[in-house]
Amino acid sequence: MSRSRNRGSNPVKTEENADVKASEVGSKKIKYAFHISPECMKAINEMYKKDGSTARNEFIENAVNFYIDYLKGGTMTNYLAPIIKRMVEATVETSEQRISRNLFKIAVELGKISHMVAATNDIDDETVDSLHRMCVDEVRRINGIINYESAVRFQKDE
Repeated sequence: MSRSRNRGSNPVKTEENADVKASEVGSKKIKYAFHISPECMKAINEMYKKDGSTARNEFIENAVNFYIDYLKGGTMTNYLAPIIKRMVEATVETSEQRISRNLFKIAVELGKISHMVAATNDIDDETVDSLHRMCVDEVRRINGIINYESAVRFQKDE
């Protein structure tokens, strides 16, 4: 009994000792047949979506490229650099959010204190301007590190 070929199927070509079939029209990829263990295929099926790959063949191609780069250069810079970049970006973003929330809370507390002081004291505009200039100079001089005890000592000396 002879085997007949389906109509419209692509003819089998030999390329670098592998049986290949031309893939879809216009595609630059070629379909290869490989033997792979069921355990390895199970791992691929479980991991390819976690990797961000859209398909198993993309995952396998990424893995092969990574291993080739590793063997050629003995380093994993092509793999590690994007991962490190994403980790640093995530850490910086988390820190930015935390700092922003804390600055907002501090600004609210400072606003409450400022309003209480203004409500309980009758201070003229000239004194407020003078106090502002003094505080700007002090913050520049002490590099923004305000010490309550130093402020108390300063007020008692005047």
